[in-house]
Amino acid sequence: MVALQGRIVDLEKQAGDPALWEDTSSAQTLLQRLSEAKETVASLQELSGICDDVDLTVDLANLEKTGSSLQHEGLEEAQTLASDLEGRLAALELRQMLNGPYDDRAAILSIQAGAGGTDAQDWASMLERMYTRWAERRGMTWRALYRSPGEEAGIKCVELEVTGPWAFGWLAGEKGTHRLVRQSPFNAKAARQTSFAAVEVMPVLEDLAASVEVPETEVEVSTMRAGGAGGQNVNKVETAVRIVHLPTGIAVRCQVERTQALNKALAFKWLKAKLLVLAQEKQREAAAGIRGDHVKAEWGQQIRNYVLHPYRLVKDVRTGKESSAVDDVLGGDLDGFMAAYLNWAQREARQA
Repeated sequence: MVALQGRIVDLEKQAGDPALWEDTSSAQTLLQRLSEAKETVASLQELSGICDDVDLTVDLANLEKTGSSLQHEGLEEAQTLASDLEGRLAALELRQMLNGPYDDRAAILSIQAGAGGTDAQDWASMLERMYTRWAERRGMTWRALYRSPGEEAGIKCVELEVTGPWAFGWLAGEKGTHRLVRQSPFNAKAARQTSFAAVEVMPVLEDLAASVEVPETEVEVSTMRAGGAGGQNVNKVETAVRIVHLPTGIAVRCQVERTQALNKALAFKWLKAKLLVLAQEKQREAAAGIRGDHVKAEWGQQIRNYVLHPYRLVKDVRTGKESSAVDDVLGGDLDGFMAAYLNWAQREARQA
C-alpha cells in the first residue's frame, strides 16, 4: 500500500503540471491511472477494516455464554463478514493479475466473420452485442470505429474502442476464434450450422505513439464510403479510410469521424500504436501475447465453443470453464470466463 500511495503522490504531481494539459489524450490517461490507483488504495483500506470487524465480532461473541443465542448470532455475523471479505479478496486478487504493461489501457477489439457464410456474419454481430453488453455491465464505454455490414445479415467485421478501468487487461484473453453451433435461422430446413468468427484485441497507445515514424512509402491508403448513420456527407463521400502497413501487413480502418482527413489522421494514430507495441517487444512470443498472431476463424482454431443445438453449453477450450446459461453469456455475462482465463494464464506463465 505504501508503494501505491507513493505512486499517487507522483501522479498528482504530474497532473499539476500545466504543460500536461497541452495534450488532452495524455492528460486523460494520467487522470485515469490516478483514479485507479486511488481506487485500489481505498479497496485495501476497506479490506483492512473488514478484517478488524471480523476479529472484533468474534471476540465479542466469545464473551457471551457458550452456546447462547447471543454467541450464535455473533458468530453468524462474523461468518457473513468473513464471506464478504473472501469475495472482495478474490476480486482484488484478479485485479492484481492485470499487471501487464498495457493492461490498464483502453482496448480496440476487432471481430471478423469467418467460415460459415451468412451464419458467420450473423455470429459476428452476436459477438459484437455480447462484448458491448459486457462493457456496459462493467460501466465502460464503447464506440464503433469501423463496421462493414453483411450482405444478407450481420456484419463482415467491426472494430470497437472500449474505454474503462483495465479494459485491455480484461479483454486480452478474448483473442482467438469463437465457434458457434446452432440450427441455422437462414436455412429453410433449420439445418445444424457451425460458424466461426475471429476476435483480436489491441491496447490503445495513442499518447505513446507520437514518436513513431511511418514513411509514406511503407503504407497503402484506400478510401471508401462509410455508410450507416452520420449524415449525408458520410454516406455520399468516401470518408472511411483503410491503411495497410506493407512491411508487417497490419491494417487499420476508421470511419468514426465525418471527414476523410480526420479519419486518416486517427487511423494513422492507431497504426502507430500497433507498430509501437511490436517495436517494444523484442521476441516474437512476447509480441504474440499482446497483438497475437493472425487469428484464423476456422476449424480447429477455436478458443471457445458456443453450442445452442442439440444441447446448450458455452465452454472455453483453454481453461475448461463452462456454463449452460448460454443466453446470459451471450448477453455479456463474461466475468467468470475472463477470471478463469486470468488464473489459467498465470498458471501457464509459472510453468513456462
